[in-house]
Amino acid sequence: MKAYVFPGQGSQFVGMGKDLYEQHEEAKQLFDKANEILGFNITEIMFNGTDEELKQTKVTQPAIFLHSVAQAAVAKDFAPDMVAGHSLGEFSALVASKVLSFEDGLRLVSKRALAMQAACEANPSTMAAILGLADEKVEEVCASVEGEVVVAANYNCPGQLVISGSNKGIEIACEKMKEAGAKRALPLPVGGAFHSPLMKPAEEELAKAIEETTFSQGICPIYQNVDAKPHTDPTEIKKNLISQLTAPVRWTQSVQQMLADGATHFVECGPGKVLQGLVKKIERTAEVSSAE
Repeated sequence: MKAYVFPGQGSQFVGMGKDLYEQHEEAKQLFDKANEILGFNITEIMFNGTDEELKQTKVTQPAIFLHSVAQAAVAKDFAPDMVAGHSLGEFSALVASKVLSFEDGLRLVSKRALAMQAACEANPSTMAAILGLADEKVEEVCASVEGEVVVAANYNCPGQLVISGSNKGIEIACEKMKEAGAKRALPLPVGGAFHSPLMKPAEEELAKAIEETTFSQGICPIYQNVDAKPHTDPTEIKKNLISQLTAPVRWTQSVQQMLADGATHFVECGPGKVLQGLVKKIERTAEVSSAE
């Protein structure tokens, strides 16, 4: 069985999507439509911009979404048995599996990016990658930091967990993680504490937009970040998508559940190969590839 997976923030690079734009009429139409909907020339930044320009949340998120959805649209024999997306990638997965229209997906992603940016500016916060510690130990250390927000945010693969919280909280937690035996505790170059309670204002803003958007019955189940379970009911999918900004991304658990449900081949749709690497760390024998 084939699982199609869609990456999140951090997999962007200058020049992304240019080959799709030049080689496929259908992709070109999506890129042109995106410029129209967003009201700025995102394709120009993707193809010829600087790393700095591409790193702005309001650009990064729509850029990765656009690349991923265009790649799925032109992929040979695109017939997923199941889909999943890492954080932002969940929106790409919903469009590729026909739960959301491209236009609605892009509008939500753009709104999400702006709401997250605003939440970050209102409350400076950050994230850090913890390598070489068991998930339970990381959770325990987070819980031991008093008076600050620190939570497990991304369960990426065994031995790689990202934590999220206030600047001070993350600083204290990183020290404690090293003391507890972590190989590394690396602060990440992100603008805020994604997937933590500090994203509550962004979640509230996005919730309204999600409620007003039409979600349809998709072509296959989507394994959602919030509970790592397969969903097909549009009402449930909406509810989980709203919770996603303040809840952890359960990627390890999602991949494990997809494997348990029969997935043998994971195809990554979007820039880079981050998810293929994570899938291999979760299950060495799984077959992985990029969409073509």
